[in-house]
Amino acid sequence: MWKQFLGKLSGKSPKSGGVGAGGWGSPPAKPPTSYGANGVQWDSMRASPPLAGVAGAEGETREDVFLQKLNVCCVLFDFSTDRGRDSPERERKRHVLLSLVDCLGAAEEPLTEAMVSACVRMFAINLFRVFPPKVRPGGVGTTEADEDDPFFDPSWYHLQVVYELLLRFVTSPVVDVKVARKYMDNSFISRLLDLLDSDDPRERDCLKTVLHRIYGKFMGNRPFIRKAVSNIFYRFVSETDRHNGIAELLEVFGSVISGFAKPLKEEHKLFLWKALIPLHKPKTVGMYLPQLTYCITQFIDKEPKLSGTVIRGLLKYWPVTNSQKEMMFLGELEEVLELTEMPEFQKCMVPLFRRVAHCLNSSHFQVAERALYLWNNEHLFDLISQNHQVILPIIYPALERNARLHWNQSVLNVTMNVRKMFFDMDQKLLLACEINLQEEEEKQAASEERRRLIWEHLERNAVYHPVTGDINFAVLPTSALVAPTMT
Repeated sequence: MWKQFLGKLSGKSPKSGGVGAGGWGSPPAKPPTSYGANGVQWDSMRASPPLAGVAGAEGETREDVFLQKLNVCCVLFDFSTDRGRDSPERERKRHVLLSLVDCLGAAEEPLTEAMVSACVRMFAINLFRVFPPKVRPGGVGTTEADEDDPFFDPSWYHLQVVYELLLRFVTSPVVDVKVARKYMDNSFISRLLDLLDSDDPRERDCLKTVLHRIYGKFMGNRPFIRKAVSNIFYRFVSETDRHNGIAELLEVFGSVISGFAKPLKEEHKLFLWKALIPLHKPKTVGMYLPQLTYCITQFIDKEPKLSGTVIRGLLKYWPVTNSQKEMMFLGELEEVLELTEMPEFQKCMVPLFRRVAHCLNSSHFQVAERALYLWNNEHLFDLISQNHQVILPIIYPALERNARLHWNQSVLNVTMNVRKMFFDMDQKLLLACEINLQEEEEKQAASEERRRLIWEHLERNAVYHPVTGDINFAVLPTSALVAPTMT
C-alpha cells in the first residue's frame, strides 16, 4: 500500500522543458509570496523545498516521503488578494493534502512519533491564524440583511482538506493516542477552541466534529476541555457578549452530557449552574437556545431534582422588556416543566406563577397567548390541578384583568377557557378569589383617594408657603395673619 502511495505522490519524470513548464531539468518557476501563521513571509522561513521539486526518490522510506509531503503542506498562501489566484502551487498543495488524506485512511501500519509530530505541526501552521476581516461589497450602502449573511473564508480551498486530514488523524487506529497526546496537548486544544469564533460556518461545523472526536478519544484531556469551554461561556456572558461558536459548543456538549454517569458529579452540577444557565442572559440567546435547551433537559433526565434549579435560573434571567425573548423563555419553561416532578414543582411554584401572571397581563398579545397555552400541556395541567389551592389565588387577578381590559380577542377567548378550567376544578375557591379581588380593589381605590386628598392639601399649602428664596412672594389673605391663641 505504501508503495502505491509513493507512486501516487511521486511526480512523473518529465522530459526537458522550459522554465515555465516547471520540469525536473529546469529550475521551477518562482511561486507567489506566501505567509506563515504569524504573518511573516514563509519564503524566509521555509523548511521544505518547492512543491514541484518533491518526489519519492529510490531508497526513501515511507516516513521520509510522508514527512516531505507534510513539509510541503506547511507552505501558506495569501488568499485575501487576487495575486496568484491561478497559481499551480496552490493546486499542487491541495493535491498533496488529498493524497495524505487517502493515505491516512488506508494505512495499516502505525505512524511513527516523527510522523505524528510533523502532522500536528502542519495542522498548527495551517489552522492557527488571525481571522481575516469581513469584506462586504457596497461599503457604506450595505444593509442589515447583508451583515447577517455568513462570511466565507477565502482560504477554505485549502483549509477544508486540512480539516478532513485532521479528522482522519484523530479517528485513525494507526495513530497511537499516547504519542498523539504528547503533541496535541492542552495548548493545541485551547487554540483549536479559539477557532470556533470563526465567522465561516463551514469551519465551525468541521471544528464541532473534530472537537467531539478529540473529547471521545483523548480521555485525559476531558477535564481541561470542560474547563476551557466553561471559560469561553464565562467570557461570553460577562465580558464580550459576542462569540460565533456558542451553538456548536453546546451541540458538542449535548452529546457529552448524555454520556455522564449517574449520579452526577458535583463538577457537572456546577457546570449547569455557573456555565449553562447564565447563557440565558445575552440578547443573542435565540441563536443557540435550541442547543442550550437540549443540554439542560439532558441534565434533568440524568437527575430530575435539578429541574427546580433550572426553573429558578430561568426566573433569575427572565427578560422584562424583550417580548421575543420572553416567548422563547416560555417555550423552554414548558419543556422543563414536562420533566419536573411534583416535589420540585411545589418548591418553586409560587415565584413561577407570579412570573406567569405577569406574562398573562403582557400588552404583547403573543406573550399573553403563549403563557395561556401552558394549560394545554397535560403534565403541567395535572401539576396545577393538584396544587390549584395555591396557584389559583396567584393567577386569578391576572385572569380577571385580562377578561376586563385586554385588547386582543384571541387572548380574551383563551383567558375565559382557563377561567372555566379553574371553575370546574374548585367553584368555591374561584368565588372566594373573586370576593378577595373585589375587596382588594376597594382597598386600593380607598388608598388612591386618600393619596389624592393628601396631594391636594399639599398643593394648597404650597400656594401659601412658597419655597424659600423665590422672588415671587404670595400675598396671604387676612384670615391667615391672625395670631395663634396661647393654650
